Amino acid sequence: MSLLSEFKEFALKGNVMDMAVGVIIGAAFGNIVTALTDNFINPLIAVIFGGNSEDGLQIGGQFVIRGVAFNYGAFLSAVVNFLIIALVLFLILKAINTASAKAAALAAAKLKKDKEEEAAKPAEPSEEVKLLTEIKDILASQNK
Repeated sequence: MSLLSEFKEFALKGNVMDMAVGVIIGAAFGNIVTALTDNFINPLIAVIFGGNSEDGLQIGGQFVIRGVAFNYGAFLSAVVNFLIIALVLFLILKAINTASAKAAALAAAKLKKDKEEEAAKPAEPSEEVKLLTEIKDILASQNK
């Protein structure tokens, strides 16, 4: 198998397509979380801990050593973004796993019920038994 055909097979599998959709949705969700952090959470933290500046409220800020600015506020914002995204992904995966477990339990219960119903049904007599029963009935009717 050539490298190109192997790559085509890999790229067209459902898992890769699902992963691509997940990456796109994840990027969009990341932008939403960044906007939430920048516009609501950071100002709230700045109000609580006193981070007022000329540009508005900012989390943290920066400090300068030998003319080099260390923007620890941006780092704190990135950490908050990460924690929010990680929490939401955890909750989504937990919900999916719970739903999958419930679906598997329901499927197992249905399978067990079907097996019990099948076992409870009387077995259909074989063709030989049916034939012998017919012969017996015919002989019984002739002897009367």
